[in-house]
Amino acid sequence: MKAEAAGSTASGAAEAAAGAVTGERADLLAVLAQHRHFLRVTTRDLTDEQARQRTTVSELCLGGLIKHVSAGERGWTDFIVAGPSALGDATAMTEADWERRADEFRLLPGETLAGVLEAYEQQARATDELIAALPDLDVSHPLPQAPWFEPGARWSARRVLLHIIAETAQHAGHADIIRESLDGAKTMG
Repeated sequence: MKAEAAGSTASGAAEAAAGAVTGERADLLAVLAQHRHFLRVTTRDLTDEQARQRTTVSELCLGGLIKHVSAGERGWTDFIVAGPSALGDATAMTEADWERRADEFRLLPGETLAGVLEAYEQQARATDELIAALPDLDVSHPLPQAPWFEPGARWSARRVLLHIIAETAQHAGHADIIRESLDGAKTMG
């Protein structure tokens, strides 16, 4: 099964949400929509098997990247609402927890590219609605314990949204490399 119109609907959700807000929020949501589009468009016209294929030495595949970005966005938006408990304590993760996390980077048997793209679109819509509705982007929470976070640091909703944008852009670049290695197609050009 091939994924159709990979970039059209997710960017439309962000544009619609950005139309409901102005200024900084509209700008942030527009940038996020652009990077979501770049990530999704790398999957255009792929089969599920192609979306599972690793083309580099890493574990990354296109379907897995879509899953990972969607899960990351969900975790960070939950953090905006609920604080550090939404992300959990990385220092307490078990081997099984790490294996489940590793599965975020794979398109598993029984999963489809169309299914992970739909889940990503739903998450994008939820994120955009949250950002549009937040009374204040300065609301902040302490970060959970993790070796990659500065102890005692706090992130505002604004900082979290900037992090989501950066992660999406970074993984769109990963996706572009994987796709070009797969069949020569490029996101742009």
